[in-house]
Amino acid sequence: MLEIFLKKKYFYPNQYKKTIYEIDFSYLKEQGIEYIFIDLDNTLISYDENHPSKEIKNLINKIKDLNLKVVIISNNKKTRVKSFSDNINCDYIFSAKKPFRSGFKRALKLLGNPNPEKVCLIGDQFLTDVLGGKKMGFYVIVVDAIKRKSEKWYTKLNRRLEKKVLNRLKKTDRQFYDKLHLEEKR
Repeated sequence: MLEIFLKKKYFYPNQYKKTIYEIDFSYLKEQGIEYIFIDLDNTLISYDENHPSKEIKNLINKIKDLNLKVVIISNNKKTRVKSFSDNINCDYIFSAKKPFRSGFKRALKLLGNPNPEKVCLIGDQFLTDVLGGKKMGFYVIVVDAIKRKSEKWYTKLNRRLEKKVLNRLKKTDRQFYDKLHLEEKR
């Protein structure tokens, strides 16, 4: 039923990786990407963590060393997103309301309104990150959620809807679905 209202093309990420650490940021730079928008919860840290690890700090510094501009974009509250982002010296957007365009537009405005084709969005949810990023025209990478047990009730609801969409993809485009290794995630 959900698929009737949503176009299938919006659920096709450009890449799937198990974790953010598997992403080849040099490749993204070579492809013309200049801006990296990263979801916070369950992409960089789990919901029950508050501070970036040394590994996360090193990754963000590696991305910045490639002259890629990093923005944390999250649906979470200002206090959580600001605290985390300040620790890694990154710009941020809180209460982004993904998959709606308003948060993405705020992020683009923060950067001087670059061409959306120069943006890579990285996240763990198909119904917020992939859908929203693809509708904006971003290059989208989906990663596995870090820790589903700590997710909030509304994220768990999203996961149920996401499962229906992914089951539809499994039926209509098995080759694409298999590339996502989703059977391993469930």
